[in-house]
Amino acid sequence: MSTTDSGQRAYIGSFTSAGGRGIVTAAVDARTGALTPLHATDEVPDPSYLAPTPDGRHLYAVSETSDGAAAAFTLTENGPVPLGVPVPVRGAGPTHLTLWAGHLLTANYTSGSVSALPVRADGTLAEPAAVLRHEGGGPHPGRQEGPHAHAVLPDPSGRRLLSVDLGTDSVRVCELAPATGVPAVRHEVRLRPGSGPRHLAFHPRGDHAYVINELSSTVTPCRWDAATGTLTPLAETAIVPPGTDDNHPSELVVSPDGRFAWAANRGHDSISVLAVDPSGENLSLVTTVPCGGHWPRDLALHPGGRHLYAANERSGDVTWFSVDTATGVPEAGGSIEVPAASCVVFA
Repeated sequence: MSTTDSGQRAYIGSFTSAGGRGIVTAAVDARTGALTPLHATDEVPDPSYLAPTPDGRHLYAVSETSDGAAAAFTLTENGPVPLGVPVPVRGAGPTHLTLWAGHLLTANYTSGSVSALPVRADGTLAEPAAVLRHEGGGPHPGRQEGPHAHAVLPDPSGRRLLSVDLGTDSVRVCELAPATGVPAVRHEVRLRPGSGPRHLAFHPRGDHAYVINELSSTVTPCRWDAATGTLTPLAETAIVPPGTDDNHPSELVVSPDGRFAWAANRGHDSISVLAVDPSGENLSLVTTVPCGGHWPRDLALHPGGRHLYAANERSGDVTWFSVDTATGVPEAGGSIEVPAASCVVFA
């Protein structure tokens, strides 16, 4: 371990069907943000998205296949070790997952559903206790023929779960059903038809949320009332320069102080820098910088807030950047080879 190794690890998901090595573990340089690959495990096919537990003991992965599964791992010095066998989620093409209220939730893109798998005391996964099936569609003929759940995450209070659906142009707000202890939809919030919401991130104050829209290359700020579970969409903001064609945003992250947000753009192959006003309701595009690769499927902010990481799927690498805390503009730092990279998380 080098003197700059913080002891923290980055875990990088990838598509094994496209040549990825599964889950790659990397050391994180505390000063520069640089990554050093340590080992990889390909125990699960296409572990495209990962979620560590807050205590850093376990890691969960989707298996983004037509059958759809989720897998649990124990985190060790030698990398993730499988904890039980992968569990079918009863949904196709799971793309995202989160831990909430004693369950692992997966957003199943192809089948347009959210699965809730109980997490046992030892970290293993049980069969789904519920599958929430979305309904509806949108005006885009190729992408919105039906529901496509793309992300699922709890609100900062931990009281509610939000499910983002690209196919139905909506965000569903869920609560725990008292009788069963599994999520149930309470509200469905409509966004602009054809916008194609993909992911969502909260302001650190917890009073606003930002939805990144894949089909319109925009972000929609929303007021969030944690007491009532009410999400109120506001005006959209473009995240790429005018005239940019064939762009498909993937992820958005917000700085710990709430002054900036960054979005990853596939096609434009850039990171958008967005200024957030003090109210949290208005975003403005400051600039874009090259992502350092091709097709950034994920963008991750180190918990310290000083380094950004882009998982560039088609160029097969993960790039890192140092963030200027005054301007929000990232400066390229370096990259490592990770074939078919799809996400980056820290534990």
